[in-house]
Amino acid sequence: MRLTFLGAADGVTGSRHLVDTGDRQILLDCGLFQGWKLHRERNWAFPQALVGLDAVVLSHAHLDHSGWLPALVRHGFRGPIHAHPATIELAAVMLRDSARLQEEDARRANRYGYSRHAKALPLYTVKDAERALAQFVPLAPGRELRLGSARVRLSLTGHLLGACAVSLVAGGPRLLFSGDLGRRDDLLMPPPQPAPAADVLLVESTYGNRLHPREDGQERLAAIVRETAARGGSVLLPAFAVGRAQALVLVLQRLRAAGAIPRQLPIFVDSPMAVQATELYTRNGRSLRVAARELAHLLDGVRMVTEAAQSVRLANARFPRIVISASGMATGGRVLNHLKAMAPDARHAVVFAGFQVGGSRGARLLAGEREVKIHGELVPVRAAVHELQGFSGHADRDEILDWLRGLPKPPQRTFVVHGEPDAADALRSALQERLGWSGVSVPQHGQSVVL
Repeated sequence: MRLTFLGAADGVTGSRHLVDTGDRQILLDCGLFQGWKLHRERNWAFPQALVGLDAVVLSHAHLDHSGWLPALVRHGFRGPIHAHPATIELAAVMLRDSARLQEEDARRANRYGYSRHAKALPLYTVKDAERALAQFVPLAPGRELRLGSARVRLSLTGHLLGACAVSLVAGGPRLLFSGDLGRRDDLLMPPPQPAPAADVLLVESTYGNRLHPREDGQERLAAIVRETAARGGSVLLPAFAVGRAQALVLVLQRLRAAGAIPRQLPIFVDSPMAVQATELYTRNGRSLRVAARELAHLLDGVRMVTEAAQSVRLANARFPRIVISASGMATGGRVLNHLKAMAPDARHAVVFAGFQVGGSRGARLLAGEREVKIHGELVPVRAAVHELQGFSGHADRDEILDWLRGLPKPPQRTFVVHGEPDAADALRSALQERLGWSGVSVPQHGQSVVL
């Protein structure tokens, strides 16, 4: 068995791990690179290692794990893409939206001339996304999938609807890919199922160098909303449309019911993808840890914005409001229109409630930059900018270690992936020093290992 790291090996995005079993080439995840330009440019290259690829197995639907699938299909891949049924439903929403944004960004760049190229082109199109979606094959957790000599199983990890770890056995070592691990006390999702036995482990390290704060994130959000409303401002919550947007609506509804935020302050969800994802979450309520009654009233009094013209009017409105909009790192989507309108005004507040990849617009705002470029224009930042770490859907260092303590025995080899360099190296050190494991390393991008 040969393992090649084609993404998420020197950063937290672009999850792609190629397993060569001898008779099959299987790609674990097919994610989009985000953040630093150096990483984003990898989206445009087709790795030669993927020539002859037989199948893809997805851990979950977030774009840094699934968002390069339309590009893979555009390059000629025609094999099956295996995933949890809920992942397939969410991927249909996310990949179509991502493709539409790719096309819109290219058109805007050509119209206003801020592309470095003679003609800006989308990374992929809606047609490419549709072709990719046609190649999905559902795989229920616990059910065995045969891919040549390989046997593949999924086990739930929380984090997101349908998120799973991937176990792969092909006559030799048992390989386990954690995907993204959820939290013990996540707002929406139950905790991860116990880790299956593994000889070779690929473990995520997004929060491998930190613990989630003990502060009450809900109360802090309530205080920000109250303070902003008192000065006549609005609150903008850039949010991942799938998972985070639904968690924020749930929290705001609880705060409103408790009288912790002004009841008359309107709440808007301005993201077609978030609107569709919310419908999927409510339909899959049995997979959540939210009570059925509360889930049934999740959208009471919340205004869902779907039409582009409605979004433009909302961005230009003058009344105080709470707006949840995607994308969560302010890298694209409708949130940019709101940010462009609100950032220059000191009355407003911008609140990030999720991990911000280095180099993203969200990371730069949290670093204190007082100007950001949006649609080719420099926009001054006078609004208050806040971070709410307690809303993350990722396990922190201790939660990752607790999940790994459940393994029947330590793996012979462990590769720490899907983390910024400092986070990945910190988790590597913790695995060696706290769990006493040997054979732990942080792989390099493009590295290939024979197991």
